[in-house]
Amino acid sequence: MGKTLVLIGLGITALGLLVMWGVPFGRLPGDFVVRRNNFSFYFPLATSIILSILLTLILAFFRR
Repeated sequence: MGKTLVLIGLGITALGLLVMWGVPFGRLPGDFVVRRNNFSFYFPLATSIILSILLTLILAFFRR
């Protein structure tokens, strides 16, 4: 349990560093943006798919 928590913490730290350095998360091709007069809608389809694949791989790795 301890090793898992350390790995999760390191992963969150790495993600935080990437965001600080300006790696563009959330503006991928395939993300839909609709802008009207007083209305804005953002649907991150491509980002959701990539995060789903990554989380599936990570959880499959920890199950073994």
